[in-house]
Amino acid sequence: MPTLDWIGKDKVINHHMEVPYRVLDEQYSYGEDSENMIIHGDNLSALKSLLPQYEGRIKCIYIDPPYNTGNEGWVYNDNVNDPHIKKWLGEVVGTEGVDLSRHDKWLCMMYPRLKLLHRLLSDDGAVFISIDDNEKFYLKMICDEIFGARNFIADIAVINNLKGRSDGKYIATAHESLLIYHKGNFITNGVAVPEEYDKEYKLNDEYGRYRLQGLRKRGSNSRRQDRPNMWYPFYYNEKENRLSLDKLHNNDIEIHPFLSNGEQGCWRWGRETAISRIKELTVQLVKGRNEYDVFQKDYITDEKRIKPKSFWNGSEFSAETGTLEIKSILGKGAFNTPKPTGIIEYILEQATDKNSIILDSFAGSGTTAHAVLNMNRADGGNRKFILIEMCDYAETITAERVKRVIDGYGEGKKKVDGTGGGFKFYELGEKLLNGEYLNENVGTDKIREYVYFTETKQHVTDKGDEPYFMGKYFDTAYYFYYEKNAVTTLDRAFMHTVKTTAESYLIYADKCIISDEELEKNHIKFKKIPRDITRL
Repeated sequence: MPTLDWIGKDKVINHHMEVPYRVLDEQYSYGEDSENMIIHGDNLSALKSLLPQYEGRIKCIYIDPPYNTGNEGWVYNDNVNDPHIKKWLGEVVGTEGVDLSRHDKWLCMMYPRLKLLHRLLSDDGAVFISIDDNEKFYLKMICDEIFGARNFIADIAVINNLKGRSDGKYIATAHESLLIYHKGNFITNGVAVPEEYDKEYKLNDEYGRYRLQGLRKRGSNSRRQDRPNMWYPFYYNEKENRLSLDKLHNNDIEIHPFLSNGEQGCWRWGRETAISRIKELTVQLVKGRNEYDVFQKDYITDEKRIKPKSFWNGSEFSAETGTLEIKSILGKGAFNTPKPTGIIEYILEQATDKNSIILDSFAGSGTTAHAVLNMNRADGGNRKFILIEMCDYAETITAERVKRVIDGYGEGKKKVDGTGGGFKFYELGEKLLNGEYLNENVGTDKIREYVYFTETKQHVTDKGDEPYFMGKYFDTAYYFYYEKNAVTTLDRAFMHTVKTTAESYLIYADKCIISDEELEKNHIKFKKIPRDITRL
């Protein structure tokens, strides 16, 4: 598979592994007790800090990264010359970063963040990335590299300005792009049937309104040799108006899926499916061919879902709608180019269930949280959001918008009821490691969480009545025998406190006085806690 190379790639390709774990310091809680999070700080560090609790658990990721247009007059600085990014590039890429083109800088910024997003995404989850032509084609190549080209789902054209923007030299651009990737097991929920489809369902029977769709496969892979198992006959009795997969009378008419050029084709359904769903099928005489063909009765119901199209068009996706939304909540000029909630809600409809976790690591004005709260209010769901915003307006704009959405906003006829819910606001705290040693200024629970995650990639379980027990994974019990101001020793006395039955044990302590032979006999592996105990 072709890969993209750029100046600085060798410096950042594994940089996500070098990023230190940091503690997330809760600053305050707002509204109802909730697992929703708004994090202020560098999104690379914040993403790394989420791993111990959320690796492989995020069902839906939406990001709206800087498009790298070069426009530096916005509240959200849409350019990699942003001082936060310049500082990071100087630290990671070094003096080489001074001479990078803006595309090189953008790729250096995005690559490690996408690597961490890939780790956080669940196996059945999907990531949606808004972008325009400035970096879309570079983004597609690095996403192919990180998520796998086979896991590319679509490049959606989102019509956000139907009239077209007049600032283009040759083309009045009316859309931006939305790249979608998954990790291998994503299944879309589809979307509700659009209103314009309603007029197509003109026919009725005892089961409801329906339209007819030919059962013969059309388009690619529609020949018999492409799908040989899909070539089989139906049998139709004109007198009894009966369709069957078996020939019941000599005068039954045999129907095969022939293509319009006379070549042998194939059906959309396999034989077993056709047998089980025979009541959904009907036969009609095709004009011009003077022969029968098989059609599916496609019924419309409130629960019916269809695949979304490769372009999204409607007022709910327009840039103007996003601007009016933020104006009604925070006032005029609070934030430029906010995404409308409509695009996020449409994404959530396809990619989440009522208990999914949704992550946005370029949170901006907080549209993703707004959309999640709207969806929960509409269907009684318990979706959770995690927002990360590195800019200083994380409190004054991002969190403030979410507060007003929770409580309600506007006045008079324009008043919008609150969604309810809540969130916790975090700042990036101290590093978990100082060099090779644990940072003992960090709380014990955070240290335990980090140690267990590095061993198992799992989350600490309820320790019950064993204060040093972290969890059991693949029949190994994990213990972290740690006291901040005392030296701990793995000895027989501690072994007698172990209550969890397992095939093997991994025990952290400062020292061990059990012999290697006795450790091996009891299937115990000792690990020294990485800290300087000479001070004790």
